[in-house]
Amino acid sequence: MTGSKMTAVMLLGLVAACEGDTTPDTPDNPDAANTLRWDLQGLETLGAGYVYEGWVVVDGAPVSTGRFGVAADGTPDLDSFELSEDQLAGLEAFVLSIEPETGDDPAPSDVKLLGGDLDDTGAGDLSVAHGAALGDDLTSAMGGYILETPSSNKIPEDYNQGLWFLDPAGGPGPALTLPTLPSGWVYEGWVVDADGPISTGRFTSAEGADSDGGGPEAGPDGTPPFPGQDYIQPAMDLVGLTVVISVEPQPDDSPAPFVLKPLVDGEVEDVGGGVVQDLANNADATNPTGSVWIE
Repeated sequence: MTGSKMTAVMLLGLVAACEGDTTPDTPDNPDAANTLRWDLQGLETLGAGYVYEGWVVVDGAPVSTGRFGVAADGTPDLDSFELSEDQLAGLEAFVLSIEPETGDDPAPSDVKLLGGDLDDTGAGDLSVAHGAALGDDLTSAMGGYILETPSSNKIPEDYNQGLWFLDPAGGPGPALTLPTLPSGWVYEGWVVDADGPISTGRFTSAEGADSDGGGPEAGPDGTPPFPGQDYIQPAMDLVGLTVVISVEPQPDDSPAPFVLKPLVDGEVEDVGGGVVQDLANNADATNPTGSVWIE
């Protein structure tokens, strides 16, 4: 065989070897895929002093994938983590938590927003409904509220200055049907006017007083054992405002409503005192989502 023919045969053999190389990507292979990446949708910038932190569960133990913030457009400033050989072999799940920026315990906090199981390829979808997060997608939440001012001695004239999540027909009874939240989360009611959101109090149950009872603007009389608030001193007309039930981290990262807003009524109507007005379920529109994969 001449030198030129031999060279041609060698080149053809090299090409065939490259095209037929089926060596699997494994942790022992320097070309193996070992970068964990995530795509997170629907996150909001956290309040001062708090950050997001990703975690992989490896053989039952959490391993931090890094702490990060989120830009105004919702884009995280960290989206990958290099896995070791042992971590790659033992991957089970991914969890996103909210952590104090300073003085933090090295373990995940109770405030876990997203979670998802990872398959044999290291891929998985993330949701608030995962058992490591809220454990519920909040789409079953439902209920309503009434206008009434139980703390006022001017009833019924000022009924439009109080809002309560109760149903008078129930004896009275709760007007909200809400999933039980895990440790690290509470519900909070809001009315929203032109100047922004105003809290009506935080609560974990639809029955029983919320965190501030009748509120600092309530009148001199007592208030019922349900979430809600009176706005008597000074007077505030609630007709035309927006009503929101949010799910909040505890401890709270911000005085503003958190991204999770499962129940909303865009406009309070003047239907009189004690008439239940419905809240619409808004969970699908506000629940963050995500996906994780290895490349």
